[in-house]
Amino acid sequence: MFKLSFLLMLYFGFKTFFFNKKHLLMMLLSLELLGLLMILIMTFLISIFSYDMMMLMYFIVILVCEAVLGLVLLTLIVRSHGSDYIKSYSMFLC
Repeated sequence: MFKLSFLLMLYFGFKTFFFNKKHLLMMLLSLELLGLLMILIMTFLISIFSYDMMMLMYFIVILVCEAVLGLVLLTLIVRSHGSDYIKSYSMFLC
């Protein structure tokens, strides 16, 4: 049952990221879902093989920095363009 939930989370995370490219917020949320899934997998592997937790802490710090950068980018885009629709940006044409 545990493996099935991992596979479902992985499937829905990738499906949302690759097929829902209208909104930037949905893309960022799907990346966060994939990051949380990676944390769960790393925690599971650390508990099985009894490794050190320091690698997990580094990974969590990197995920937090990625989330902050994504929110800053989303805020800047919404302030400058008024929405988070990706297809309406003329800045990607440059």
